[in-house]
Amino acid sequence: MKPAARNGAPARNVRGERLQPCCTDPVTGYYRDGFCHTGPEDRGSHVVCAVMTEEFLTFTKEQGNDLSTPQPRFNFRGLKPGDSWCLCALRWKEAYDAGMAPPVNLEATHEKALTHLPLAALEKHAIDG
Repeated sequence: MKPAARNGAPARNVRGERLQPCCTDPVTGYYRDGFCHTGPEDRGSHVVCAVMTEEFLTFTKEQGNDLSTPQPRFNFRGLKPGDSWCLCALRWKEAYDAGMAPPVNLEATHEKALTHLPLAALEKHAIDG
């Protein structure tokens, strides 16, 4: 179930605007609704809408978070370069600190990302200016 934002208002992105969809093919988001919505049960804070690169997929696999290998039992086809995905904020920060951060769609990145990441870091990797 998708959580309501403040007072039932739509969720906001890091720019303070209405949160836009991240990806529906593959369907992403903690709630698998195509958005980087979050709620109290989302302990990983899957709020950064990132565009996968080969470099990032290799990096995250080396860190123990394999996003590229299909997992049929979870109906997960595996990600490939160019796919968008709602990443955990701290996973994106780990990649950023290592110089491996993937590009970010700011319009689809939930405002809660700002509790973990500086806006300037996200803007540095923005695909949407």
